[in-house]
Amino acid sequence: MNVLAIGNSFSQDATRYLHQIAKSEGDNFTVANLYIGGCELYRHYNNLINDNRAYSFEFNGEKTGIFVSIKQALRAQKWDIITLQQVSHKSPDYRTYHPYIDVLAAECRSACPNAKIFIHETWAYEEGSKRLCQELGYKRSIDMYKDIEKAYVKAANDIGADGIIPCGLTMKNLAEQGIVVHRDTFHANLGFGRYALGLTWYAAITGKDVSKNKFCDLDEECDPKLLRTVRKTVNNIFVVPEKKKSIISF
Repeated sequence: MNVLAIGNSFSQDATRYLHQIAKSEGDNFTVANLYIGGCELYRHYNNLINDNRAYSFEFNGEKTGIFVSIKQALRAQKWDIITLQQVSHKSPDYRTYHPYIDVLAAECRSACPNAKIFIHETWAYEEGSKRLCQELGYKRSIDMYKDIEKAYVKAANDIGADGIIPCGLTMKNLAEQGIVVHRDTFHANLGFGRYALGLTWYAAITGKDVSKNKFCDLDEECDPKLLRTVRKTVNNIFVVPEKKKSIISF
């Protein structure tokens, strides 16, 4: 399975352990992330149009020191899955998605006609944080999440996406259990937070049960009990039929 993320630090968080998670399940995943910190859809669009070699190419969760353009990356491999996303602070605002995501999706389909296009649903900021309340004007994290979910579902329908990877839902469900999922009020915790996101990607792409996943070689040491909670929380998103139907596939 070859997976390409066109994203930023949020896709960096989400793909850090994806290759290793898949390997622990007996699957061979090649995972690439096109990284520019804070990159929004308009900038991806502009980079595509101008064929800018602006992206740090990350391979199987590691930096390579190589810089590529979107067009180069799309044609470098027969990708099975390509993901698109908006930058986190603009994710709740549907007006910021178009026409940029449409052009990006069209280029992905032209270059990789057999690839499935997935939307990577980003997540809300930490409850009570400055970025949530002062910068974006939300009173509660759940309100940001609801706007994010609505915007991504609309965008996914607009471009005829093959599915949504519900990382926003994963982070919300963990936070509702009192688990501090952010490392700086907006990025994911380097250990269990990134692990939760990787599990979400793996489950969304493969449809497999992740409740007994054995990967645990994380960048930060984690309580095994917490990791069990993470696995259960992620798996529950995909085993509830009505939830799976509404957020995973179109």
